[in-house]
Amino acid sequence: MGEETRCSLRSGYQVGDPVTLWVNKVGPYNNPQETYNYYLLPFCKPKAEKPRHKWGGLGEVLQGNELIDSQVDLTFRTDVAKLKLCSVTLDEEKTRDFVEATARDGESTFLYTHKSLDIAYNGDRVIHVNLTSEAPVALAKGATLDFSIAVTWHAVDTPFARRFERYLDYSFFEHQIHWFSIFNSFMMVIFLTGLVAMIMLRTLRRDYARYTRDAPDDLESLERDVGEESGWKLVHGDVFRPPARLDALSALVGTGVQLALLVAAVILVTIAGALFAERGTIVTVFIVCYALTSFVGGYVSGGFYARNDGKLWIQTMLLTATIFPLSVLGIAFLLNTVAIFYSSLAAVPFGTIVVVLLIWMFLSFPLCLFGTVVGRNWNGVPDHPCRVKRIPSPIPERKWYLRPAAIALVGGLLPFGSIFIEMYFVFTSFWNYKVYYVYGFFLLVFIILLVVTVCVTIVASYFLLNAENYHWHWTSFGAGASTALYVFLYSIHYFFFKTKMTGFFQTSFYFGYTLMFCLGLGIMCGAVGYLGASSFVRRIYRNIKCD
Repeated sequence: MGEETRCSLRSGYQVGDPVTLWVNKVGPYNNPQETYNYYLLPFCKPKAEKPRHKWGGLGEVLQGNELIDSQVDLTFRTDVAKLKLCSVTLDEEKTRDFVEATARDGESTFLYTHKSLDIAYNGDRVIHVNLTSEAPVALAKGATLDFSIAVTWHAVDTPFARRFERYLDYSFFEHQIHWFSIFNSFMMVIFLTGLVAMIMLRTLRRDYARYTRDAPDDLESLERDVGEESGWKLVHGDVFRPPARLDALSALVGTGVQLALLVAAVILVTIAGALFAERGTIVTVFIVCYALTSFVGGYVSGGFYARNDGKLWIQTMLLTATIFPLSVLGIAFLLNTVAIFYSSLAAVPFGTIVVVLLIWMFLSFPLCLFGTVVGRNWNGVPDHPCRVKRIPSPIPERKWYLRPAAIALVGGLLPFGSIFIEMYFVFTSFWNYKVYYVYGFFLLVFIILLVVTVCVTIVASYFLLNAENYHWHWTSFGAGASTALYVFLYSIHYFFFKTKMTGFFQTSFYFGYTLMFCLGLGIMCGAVGYLGASSFVRRIYRNIKCD
């Protein structure tokens, strides 16, 4: 069983000033999300009938933190040898509560009844607190537990601004394998960009030279040109045909670009402000930045839909504004139901849900609408290099590995390979109590992921077009989005082999949160890949005679 307490960190303490000791939550150590109110267990209760509560920002509440004033008498820089808090006589119900909260194996269960606080200070500021649990007592019906606390103060030279550094695991995050993974991903980028350059400079150059000739020199050249007329060149009259479910693809591409910009913004803000030092700050920044970047999602979606002669722009705008939030909300609703059933602090209060909905209604949705209108008017004029034929051309039957589904599925392997090692560090940070702070690494890996995704989708689209299949739109999106599938499969491996999580509660939260993450990752990579493939397709058809 893990428990959490916290001392107030306000500035300007004088010797003898009262220091508030907040209690937060308890829960199984191996299940980070399965947390409960500290006083759900029969510890020493505060003297007041309604003790003072303290909620942090929006992100802290969403993470299930609720601080309660323990009303333990602590004063700044005043040592306490041993202070008795209370005595608790265990009846059958209290014994069962403690046993269920602590027991995993074995016949005997013990509870620590004494806590020693070692508090470090620098001048008039509290720097950090070490809590040590002592005096284990066997739990048995009728036993009397004497809870007590001791406090020791000592001075340190650590500046208040650097107080959080002692919790950063440098040996883990800055291990040699982390640097090697960055180098390996960088080499993959070089390989893929070289492959794309080879396609552009060698394979296509030969086609351009033949297509830009005014006329063949002789009959033999004419026959050779006709005989070589194959592959991607044959589908120039169909390649810019609007894709099936244009509204859905427009919404996904717009949302994906918004998420890419969102991730970049959160990383940069975190690098600049060290937001990991405060609980829930990153979650709050993520929500606010998502709302603010909704203009970009609407702009990209609206412009893309208009360029492909879409007519139902309001429907597409609504889909863009809701496709990701509603998906996340649906998963969160199920998880919240589980948390409420378990009476866990992970259950989001109704007021917080209302705040999130208001942010979406009065900030995110209007910005998405405004962006859609601007995108339709400023970036909605069709400018395809080739005219679209009235009658679609038949698509020849090809081997299984040249079909859209196979190409899309294989496309996610290399992007996943570029972030595989980083996923281990991110997962370990989120699920195993390590503070992730190497956002410089994360930014570099993020850029590598985008570059690799673009290169892979370009190659995938070229193979598909060479197979005379002009359904490249959804294939290119799927080639990038399939990265999320491999991340989810990796998460299954991580759950069974890298964690010790148990129980339905933690399992549902693990896979629920992972599903949210993979959903966003898939939409983002799919959109970035699609835009890269779209630029490539427009580039190669711009230099041939399409008429």
